[in-house]
Amino acid sequence: MGIQESEYRYLELSNKYLLDAEELLRGEDYPQASEKFWGAAAVMVKAVADKMGVELRSHGEIRRFVNRLKDELNEPELNRLFAVAADLHQNFYENWLPGQAVIDNGELVEEFVDRLKRAF
Repeated sequence: MGIQESEYRYLELSNKYLLDAEELLRGEDYPQASEKFWGAAAVMVKAVADKMGVELRSHGEIRRFVNRLKDELNEPELNRLFAVAADLHQNFYENWLPGQAVIDNGELVEEFVDRLKRAF
């Protein structure tokens, strides 16, 4: 069974957000880059959920689903990696993270996305 259109759309959006984040980092726009990293992580979770026939409509549902995936995919680091994405989401609103922290945390979000891509 191949990838459904909705799953593909989420995957493409996640990739786009990662590319956007990298571009924003080059321009040192750390709050905007933070939000793109968060978006890449969140829509990647939605891609996996869609593949499993689960619809996620809130931040809380996304968070709980990540916890479920941690066990189902045997990926114990997923919760920690997703927490980094959540910090980046907060940083978009508050701009409290130093630039290097956004860069480092962005790399962890990329790792999170890569781990979820294995579900496909």
